[in-house]
This record gives sequence, structure tokens and C-alpha cells, in this order.
Amino acid sequence: MSIPGMTTPMGLGGAGNQTAGMNDQEQAMVKMMQAGMESCPVKTVISGTMGFGLGGAFGLFMASMSYDSPLTPQGREISNLPWREQVRRGFKDMGSRSWSSAKNFGIVGALYSGTECCIEGLRAKNDLTNSVASGCITGGILGAKAGPQAAAFGCAGFAAFSAAIDAYMRMPESE
Repeated sequence: MSIPGMTTPMGLGGAGNQTAGMNDQEQAMVKMMQAGMESCPVKTVISGTMGFGLGGAFGLFMASMSYDSPLTPQGREISNLPWREQVRRGFKDMGSRSWSSAKNFGIVGALYSGTECCIEGLRAKNDLTNSVASGCITGGILGAKAGPQAAAFGCAGFAAFSAAIDAYMRMPESE
């Protein structure tokens, strides 16, 4: 379906038409999905959800590595318990650490993604400045509870990390 004077969304139309062979309903669905993926609320929810999943896996891994040695005080305490109690406590700790880590990663992912998307929309540009600014805002918000100095360090740290990651991701591929 083509309307004169209307530009097609990214990836549609032009060279290599990706909707070739689709009926009108399928093309409308593809356009709706692309529009959703370009909206800030959808990007924020997706980033938060992905961060939650990654944080849960990270927390699970870190908790599973916690009691691997009877040389630590916690490891000695656990190793003196019956096997069933060791397993019960281990799973309980893994669950609580996974949940805590998942919440934290989800909040950071949603906050950063939503901030970056809003800044990109306001500036109407997609460049390194967006990442640095959103990293600074995210770090500042996360550090604000601990005071202005922590907020400033959070801003600087997140901005530097965001700049490094975004600069790496924007590097041309060398063959």
C-alpha cells in the first residue's frame, strides 16, 4: 500500500523492499511494530525487562559462587550444617540475590534507555552526546540518595562508561 507523498519507515520501501509479498494487514503490522520499537516508552520497558533478566542471571551466578570454600566464615558455618539445610539456605540466598540484582539492573536499564531516548528526541540527533548526557543523568539519579558528591561521581562515572561503550559500538568494522 503506497500513499503519494508519504515516506516509508526505516527498512521499508526503496532498495530491497522487505514487505514484498505481504498483504496489507501484514504490512500494517510491520509498520506498527517498527513504530512501537521507535517509541520511548516501549524502548524503556524492553530495556528494563532485559536488564531485569540479565541482573537475575548475574545475581544467580554470583550467589552460586559465594559458598564454594569452607575457608571463609560463611563457608564454614554452612559446611557444618546438614546437607538438606545447606541446599535450602543456598537456594534461598540465590533467590534473594537474584531478585535484588534483577531489580537493580532493570532500574538502571530502564532509566538509562528512557533518558537516552528522550534526549535523542529533544536533540533530533543520534550521536555520542546523547549517551554521555543520559549516562550522567542516570548516574546522578542513582547516586543522589548518598548526597551531592556521590551524585557528581555517579554522573561522571556513568558518563565515562557510556561514552566508552558508545564510542566502541560506533567504531567502523575492520576487515
